[in-house]
Amino acid sequence: MNTWMYAKRLLAMCAAFASMLVMAEWAPARTEPGLAPKAILWVGHSFFYYNNSMHNHFSQIVREGLPGQSVRSTSVTIGGAGLDWHDMESLLRPQGIGRYSFVGDNEIVFNKSGKQFDSVIMMDCSQCPVHPQLQPIFHEYAKKHSQTILRHGLRPILFMTWAYKDKPAMTLPLSDEYTKAGNENDALVIPAGLAFALSIAKKPELELYQADKRHPSLAGTYLAALTTFSALYGKSPEGIQYDAGLGKETARFLQQIAWESTQTYFRR
Repeated sequence: MNTWMYAKRLLAMCAAFASMLVMAEWAPARTEPGLAPKAILWVGHSFFYYNNSMHNHFSQIVREGLPGQSVRSTSVTIGGAGLDWHDMESLLRPQGIGRYSFVGDNEIVFNKSGKQFDSVIMMDCSQCPVHPQLQPIFHEYAKKHSQTILRHGLRPILFMTWAYKDKPAMTLPLSDEYTKAGNENDALVIPAGLAFALSIAKKPELELYQADKRHPSLAGTYLAALTTFSALYGKSPEGIQYDAGLGKETARFLQQIAWESTQTYFRR
């Protein structure tokens, strides 16, 4: 493929992404990040724990992107899990998960008693929101868990997962179902799936997937963490020095993608 044909195809892919949100049935009702989180519980499956866990990359991004601020993150994941696999009431019990943290040279710090988190980021299994049999369960548990989270005085946040590499048509249905669930439960939605689609449209040669075409590569995890930062803080991650070992050029590109995706999704 010559340079002109490649550029023409690339422009067409980017235009298709831009029109994707216009075609979407649902637009997010909650578009502002709200109070900056200080302690987050990440509830999900292997999409979170691959590549030394997304929350670790996210914490590094916060430290550099917001000097003087920090966020404590704890990840609770089960391989292949749907939202219905997790017992949210148990996860949020006082003096339970998050009661102490490991810091420095394996030192233990006991956190302030009472509720240990202010926000919960949760995602369903990779195809549950669009699976004909599991879609009702997704909405049932998005509501049930959101109510539990709110009852504990915390903020529910939904993490929109990405399409499989070999099934890009999943992107728009996943976006619609997560956005619908966010609107029904007054929950902010992190548009990680849309960030994946935009990155692929602009630079398809950058691999965001493992060989299984499902789980994220390091670049995919880094992009998702950047998108989480952009969504939760309403700030661009562009210029952050932490690159997860990907190199400055790749990091800059993914930082731009994360910011553009959140700005487009939230119509900011």
